[in-house]
Amino acid sequence: MNAYDVIIEPVLTEKAYKDIPAKKYCFYVNVNATKTDVKSAIERIFEVDVESVNIVNVRGKFKRERGSTGYTAARKKAYVKLTEKSKTIPFFDSLG
Repeated sequence: MNAYDVIIEPVLTEKAYKDIPAKKYCFYVNVNATKTDVKSAIERIFEVDVESVNIVNVRGKFKRERGSTGYTAARKKAYVKLTEKSKTIPFFDSLG
């Protein structure tokens, strides 16, 4: 799996914003990705040093619309913490 196939997009929520100054970032990742896949992908794409990775499986929400019911797609989120000596990710610098 390519590094760009592992990382789908950054999570841009209030909870994710409050952790940016502490060098903790949140990303949506491929549902088949492991912690080691995420760590190597982040290090390769952004050229930073990753200290730890925590992964959360997010179930799809139940939705009803005009007589039909179903669930939205399930996702996987990864919380990535960088080392103290590591540089920050430039994309998040203006957000924190």
